[in-house]
Amino acid sequence: MKQLLLQKRQFLLYCVIGSLGSTLDFSIYSQLVHSGKLHYQAANGIGYASGTLLSFVLNAWFNFRITDRIGTRLARFFGVGLLGWLVSAGLLNVLIGTWQINKYAAKLAALGVIVLLQYNLNRLVSFRKTV
Repeated sequence: MKQLLLQKRQFLLYCVIGSLGSTLDFSIYSQLVHSGKLHYQAANGIGYASGTLLSFVLNAWFNFRITDRIGTRLARFFGVGLLGWLVSAGLLNVLIGTWQINKYAAKLAALGVIVLLQYNLNRLVSFRKTV
């Protein structure tokens, strides 16, 4: 029971932290797309990397309280992030490129899918307790 409550707490805090990372991601993406200087996929990459770095720092310090092997954990977190970005890019390609959905609505829809995927992978891979 204690483990279940810890996972629920971690998931809720992960969502709060993820919303901060996603807000940074979406803000950067929106500004770059609105400026017309970058293709939406390039803007997605820059925004995604920024949000991922912020999320790692906040999750490591405040959520999972991990201080060991930071470099390895950061690499794993970015590996999970890369997978998430690929899924995000694929979803944007379908939603925007094929279905002609609004670029901002498509980004928000993709973020919802990515949160669930990345939480589970990061909990099991990036922030797993070491013995």
